[in-house]
Order: sequence, then structure tokens, then C-alpha cells
Amino acid sequence: MRLIKFISAGIAAAALLGAQALAQSPLPVRLSWIVPASNIPSILFLKQGVAKHAGQSYKPESIRYQGTPPMITALAVNEIDVGLLNFASIGLGILNAGLDDLRIFAGEFQDGVPGKYSNRYFVRADSGIEKVADLKGKVIAINSVGAAIDVAMRAMLRKAGLEDKRDYTVVEAPFGAMKAMLLDKKADLVATGLPFSEDAELNAKAKVLFSQGDAIGPTELGFWVARDGWLKKNKAAVVDLLEDTMLLTRWYTDPKNHDEAVKIASDFAKAPPALFDSWLFNAKDYYRDPNLEPNIEGTQRALGFMKEFGFMKDTIDMKKYVDLSYLEEARKRVK
Repeated sequence: MRLIKFISAGIAAAALLGAQALAQSPLPVRLSWIVPASNIPSILFLKQGVAKHAGQSYKPESIRYQGTPPMITALAVNEIDVGLLNFASIGLGILNAGLDDLRIFAGEFQDGVPGKYSNRYFVRADSGIEKVADLKGKVIAINSVGAAIDVAMRAMLRKAGLEDKRDYTVVEAPFGAMKAMLLDKKADLVATGLPFSEDAELNAKAKVLFSQGDAIGPTELGFWVARDGWLKKNKAAVVDLLEDTMLLTRWYTDPKNHDEAVKIASDFAKAPPALFDSWLFNAKDYYRDPNLEPNIEGTQRALGFMKEFGFMKDTIDMKKYVDLSYLEEARKRVK
């Protein structure tokens, strides 16, 4: 009888220790990204000695996707915890995918903020195209129909009285193929973002006709989105994550850390430092708010274009899908 009691006590103690260990293990947090370095989660935690909680309350894992639409699916089936969405994909996620519990809880980077980078639309230097109206009858290449950069293009051309199918033709191509599409005369206008718009040959043989900011003004090009239940269940770890992200974002965007930041990006992407040196985390980069504040006003305005062009059937009040309480708590810790 004593042996049985001893064994039972041992089993109970082992179970208790196992439960405690499980409770104390860091929460896995799966963060998504698309473009190396430009999307900061890809390299965020490669800088050591800045984050206070990584590996303790949470364990970050960066996962790459080709675009934002697959992230919506991944959020729906619990393959990722944090999606990097923009005004185009958040609307589709809520209305088309039925993810009414999506919540924007932080901002990553913005397009079109005065004095900072904005996505660019190039034409060949010898094309004779001098103004938007000259694109009538032309072929336009974008990365994905319905993407943010596509919606901005349609808005700009509509200002000049031009409409898709009636006045111009839209084709899809990866960002990496845009230069060839333009210079080989397979397209007359191509849409580009960083780092592709910094290509030396492209800038020597082509010119910028307009920017995304010219078309629709400042917008949040990437904010962090998670499902409401996950955020509430893991509040402490989420606040720790945001505190660390704020600290790391400020480190990466500090001019005195530029060379080291470029090396981290270069090593991660297995690409020459020159690909990043001229623009990454400086005045030529997208705007990155030091407090991770998302541009909800710009997002709401851009959603109006989504409905106007038929990508969304209904309007969305974005205030219902924003919860910055976690960010506010994290900010109190960071001076």
C-alpha cells in the first residue's frame, strides 16, 4: 500500500512539474512577412541584446508568404498568429473570408508619408509618356489585381478619365520581373516598391510617372493583424512582443546603427549590402512609426477606393477592427 501511495505521489508531482514547465514555456508567435528587410519581421529578432522578452514570455518565428491573400487563409486556419495585411487585404479578410474577429493591433510601415518613400510607377524614358492621360491604350503591369498598389494605380488613372478594359489593359507579374517587362516593351507602365524601384538599370532607362502617395495619399501599407481571441488569451505575451518590437524598430531606424542593420539584412537575404545601403531604414525608406501607430484614417480612405473599383461590395468601419490597448500598455514601458 505504501508503495502504491509513493508511486501515486510521484506521478502527481511529475504531472505538476510538467504543468508548471508548460505554463512557463514561451508562447510561440508566428509572424508573417513578404519582402526581406523591407518587412521588418524578417530580420527583427536577428539583432541580439535589444529585445527584453523574446525567448522568455514568447518565442518569435518569422514565416514568409508571397503576398497578403495567403496570410488571410493562414489566419483563418491558425497557421500563423500575426498577419501582415494592408488596406486591400484587411477588407477582403473581413468581408470575403468572414473573419469578423480580425483586429489591427499595431502598425509596421506606411506609404506616401511626406518626405518618405512611396511605391513608384515607371515608364520607359523614351516612351513618349509624359502624363497619366498618355497611358490610354497602353499595357500596365501590377503584381496582383486588387492589391494596394493596383488600387492606387486605378485611382490615379481614373483621375485622368481612364478606366480598366476600356482605356488600358492590366497584366500581372512578380515585382522581380517588372524591369524586364518594361524594358522589353511588354508593358508600358510597371508598379514597383522597395527594393526593386532602386535598381540602377531601371532608373537609368526609365522614369517615375507618379507614386502611390500621389494617387491616394498616405496609407498604412502593412499593419499587424491577429484574431481577437488569440490576442485576449495571450495578452501578456502580446504586450511583451510589442514592447520588444518598439525597441527593435527604434534600433533599426537609428542612423548610428545603419551599417549594422544593412549587414543584418544583407546576410539574411544573401544579397550584396549595396542592395539595401542607399534606402533601408533611412529617409528613402517607407515611414516606420517609432510607436508602431497604424494609419487608420488613411486605411479608411483607401477602403473607399476598394469599394469604388468593385473589389468590395460593402463599406467597413475600420474602428470596429482596431484594438490598440496592447500597444498603449507597451508604450508605457518604452521611453
